[in-house]
Amino acid sequence: MFTFETADRKEVRRFRIAQFNGRTATVWSDGSVITGHVRSVLETQSIAPQRWAITIIPCAPKPDVSRPAPAVHVFAEDYR
Repeated sequence: MFTFETADRKEVRRFRIAQFNGRTATVWSDGSVITGHVRSVLETQSIAPQRWAITIIPCAPKPDVSRPAPAVHVFAEDYR
């Protein structure tokens, strides 16, 4: 699990939407990229400016699937 704090309301909203919809979210932290499912978004009550603690469960990245371009022979008889 990966936990971090943020004060950015737009970022918190993005993570809450990802959690609600069951989608993965991506975080950039100290030059590394973490992608996973959002487990919790909790507001920290003890700090004066609003801050949230976000917990993400990392998941394995999807493999890059390269597909060959389709062979287009729709009007092949026009070129004879």
